[in-house]
Amino acid sequence: MKIKKPFIAITIGDPAGIGPEVVVKALLKHNLHKLCRPLVVGSKKVIENTLQYCGQTAKINLIQKPWQGAYQNDIIDLIDIDNINLSKLAMGTTQAMCGQAAYDYIEKAVEITLADLSNCMVTAPINKESLRAAEINYIDHTKILANLTKTTKEPVSFIEVKGIRIFFLTHYTSLREACELVTQELVFEHIVRSIEALKNLGITQGTLAVAALNPHNSKNSFYGKEEIDQIEPAIREAQVRGYNVVGPINADIVFNRASQGYYSGVLSLYHDQGYIAAKTLDAEKITLITSGLPFLTTSVEHDTAFDIAGKRFASEINMRQAILTAIEYYSNIN
Repeated sequence: MKIKKPFIAITIGDPAGIGPEVVVKALLKHNLHKLCRPLVVGSKKVIENTLQYCGQTAKINLIQKPWQGAYQNDIIDLIDIDNINLSKLAMGTTQAMCGQAAYDYIEKAVEITLADLSNCMVTAPINKESLRAAEINYIDHTKILANLTKTTKEPVSFIEVKGIRIFFLTHYTSLREACELVTQELVFEHIVRSIEALKNLGITQGTLAVAALNPHNSKNSFYGKEEIDQIEPAIREAQVRGYNVVGPINADIVFNRASQGYYSGVLSLYHDQGYIAAKTLDAEKITLITSGLPFLTTSVEHDTAFDIAGKRFASEINMRQAILTAIEYYSNIN
């Protein structure tokens, strides 16, 4: 059965950052309308301004409902939220107006997706400081989306690049603290959450690998004891409970094996362990995927890049990849 092209609600992110630019470039340069029906949620004034400084031309088709879109090349189908005063917009700066605007775009995209008017969401980058300036309590996409969808169980976000899916035990913490957080309880919890996240996205076959913490998998405790004392017991417990997981696998080989299709995903134990592997493989094509929401969400894996905002230097490749990944997973679960 042929899957219909999905409606994808695409937010433009913080108007002072590169979000509007990468959205416009991705849609106008890559013929994505042939694979999906991209519905932009943002400000007409911002899109017009973006087209001007990027030297692009396109018709902006204002719509209220997704089915009113043209979804053709050189046409941007837009749900317009008039929340930006262009005379006060300072590109590349933190502004409460832009933090509020970015939140408004997400809120509208969630509204139409929850109403089954869109099939999934793709988000452009937001800025934490701008959100704080707007007195918005939730300062990242996952927390905002969980709150707006009233999702009580914490969603799971992971990255994917060239078919490798990487989950994280810890994210933004010091390396010393990250090592202290490698406990049997937390490792087991994240094994379960990672495998359930894959199942939610239709990945029911394959094996999750857990990366080792210490060099050479600690070499029988010669280089550390976390593997024997914490990681291995967590893996054994998960296996007894029926979860398809292996490890710990030497961190210097586990990602290479995953790239060859040995594993359906890898649980990285700290931020740089997984991100160095992913960015070495292909930094421009990393996509952030969120599982556990009422709908599929993907996002670019870069920030608002205020230093190049408004200068037409931003690459749209990561946004294009985020849209293509949404299309792929939508087809996988439908």
